[in-house]
Amino acid sequence: MNKETIVIGIDHGWANMKTFNEVFTSGVKEISTTPAMFNDTLEYNGKIYKIGGKRLEVKSTKVEDENYYLLTLAAIAKELSFRRIQKANVLLAVGLPLTRFGEEKDDFIKYLGQNKEVTFRYEKRQYHVTIERISVYPQCYGAVADRLYLFPQKQLVVDIGSWTVDIMPIINRSPDESVCVTQPHGIITCMKEINKECVKQLNEEIDEHDILQVILNGADHLPDKYREIIENKLREYCQQIYYNIRELGYNMELTPITFVGGGAGVMKRYGEMNQNNISYIEDVRANARGYEYLAKHYLEKVLQRN
Repeated sequence: MNKETIVIGIDHGWANMKTFNEVFTSGVKEISTTPAMFNDTLEYNGKIYKIGGKRLEVKSTKVEDENYYLLTLAAIAKELSFRRIQKANVLLAVGLPLTRFGEEKDDFIKYLGQNKEVTFRYEKRQYHVTIERISVYPQCYGAVADRLYLFPQKQLVVDIGSWTVDIMPIINRSPDESVCVTQPHGIITCMKEINKECVKQLNEEIDEHDILQVILNGADHLPDKYREIIENKLREYCQQIYYNIRELGYNMELTPITFVGGGAGVMKRYGEMNQNNISYIEDVRANARGYEYLAKHYLEKVLQRN
């Protein structure tokens, strides 16, 4: 690695892929015929894929098939395009839940680094990338890495993602791995409960996109009967998150808590807790930006030693 190495942070979510500058749906679908328009299209190994659209189904891990490798190529292309570069040596900075970090790290590095050099096209533009290193960091920790100096001696960080909720105590600016918890109660589970209730009450389902619009801006265009179900279920979801935190032994009135991830905005708008000890980082790209922040510090140290 050298000063020309480009650091790209990527947060591989089950609902959305996030980079420093981009957010896009974690969706991949092979196109059997040449598309009329090449927006959001990836050309790799003689095949064409549409990126985005409907999100992928959740699986046990992200290395079971090629989907997240293809999404990674798309994420790299988006970042390089933002920087107006088509050929680059890349340090890839990514993350995993801390409680599965040791178990999944090596497989994730092998999966993402399956090609040391890779050439592909995104939106008809060709990219040639050399992967010089893959650095893996803990989810949740990445989201607050650039502001640890602001934290008190003890801080609880709760990362509410699309599929998991990471509950991570940070003691003296370092995660306490012995009591970190990862729970399968992310926003996707809440959206499933919303749809169950819509079927129960209205005999109709609602698209996840419309649920997300309610979360983001209230979605005033939706009929009141749908919006009421969505908002009630979001409040119930927030109360369940609080209950899970209390069950782990944390005092909600006394513990400094920072909510991060896609669910931080849900907790802020529907959690109905306005205490001074609770704060929110609503930028869904916070983990990706944190991975990039940590990897750049690593790269700087390497360059100083050399």
